[in-house]
Amino acid sequence: MALQGDISNATLLIVDDQVSNIQLLQMVLRGAGFANLHSTSDSRMALELYLSLRPDLVLLDLQMPHIDGFGVIDQIKAADPDHFAPILVLTAEIDTAVRYRALDAGARDFLLKPFDRVEVKARIRNLLEMRLLFKQTVAHATTLEQTVAERTLELRATQMEIIHRLGRAAEYKDNETGNHIIRMSLYCEVLARAAGLDAADQEKLLRAAPMHDVGKIGIPDRILCKLGKLTAEEWEIMKTHAEIGADLLSGSRSPLIQMAQAIAWTHHEKWDGSGYPRGLRGEDIPLAGRIVAVADVFDALTSVRPYKPAWPLSDAIAELRAGAGRHFDPRLVALFCNQTAAIQRIRADYRED
Repeated sequence: MALQGDISNATLLIVDDQVSNIQLLQMVLRGAGFANLHSTSDSRMALELYLSLRPDLVLLDLQMPHIDGFGVIDQIKAADPDHFAPILVLTAEIDTAVRYRALDAGARDFLLKPFDRVEVKARIRNLLEMRLLFKQTVAHATTLEQTVAERTLELRATQMEIIHRLGRAAEYKDNETGNHIIRMSLYCEVLARAAGLDAADQEKLLRAAPMHDVGKIGIPDRILCKLGKLTAEEWEIMKTHAEIGADLLSGSRSPLIQMAQAIAWTHHEKWDGSGYPRGLRGEDIPLAGRIVAVADVFDALTSVRPYKPAWPLSDAIAELRAGAGRHFDPRLVALFCNQTAAIQRIRADYRED
């Protein structure tokens, strides 16, 4: 990997209370092709310069008044804990304990005073090569993360579109409209929020709810589209849509599809155990299924159907209250009936043409 040009363009910060040392280092470094050099002889300015310059390397004296080199290292590490630049310590100390302390504090290498010009160039280039490779790795990782995030969003959008379209296919087959599943899903989100579900589960329910009647795809048109009352035999066939939907959605590793399967299977169960297909009772019915049951019935009541006009909001609310404890989870009914402002907004935004 070619780094020569990048190294020459690197930003270096020299912190040394001896101006003569700074001048010597600058002369050596300019002779080696480095032009982006900055310095201070006041250690109290080191952190401010570091934050404004974001240097690729810091050449730092240890023995300085006001704030010594160890103090400057601590300041830089605290201000930039994840990506702070390598620190090359300038010291006349040859004591092993001092070196160990500097390494433990975060120094990467040492330059002994008086400086050897060849050593200065070699050590600085070695550290800068590591620094620039690190920066390239970080930049590459960031690019990969962004790419993964973009692809994830694309996949998620595609998944949502497929789910929504499949849900609409079932509704259109049943002579219902796309706005029904939009309203019903939004009602589910409102009720999930009121019931205390976290934001992730609220959104998952919003996305899974359109699949509640996907099993109607497997119901014959002569039954599904029949305008008159179904016979007992036809009704038994109609009820199988819950199991058909659960079967269509089974076996997925996606938490979203798993929730959709639970909803398809249980949204016709009733609180008192009189629902179908399994006659589940009370909290044995998954919460998502109980929420969808409330939202689905409410939207059916307040929507026009070939066999009935839309009910007024007050009548639909009264019907939900009447079904609390029998058809519906009474707690969810109470919560839903307290969300009339949000319900009215959804009805207005997604009313039928």
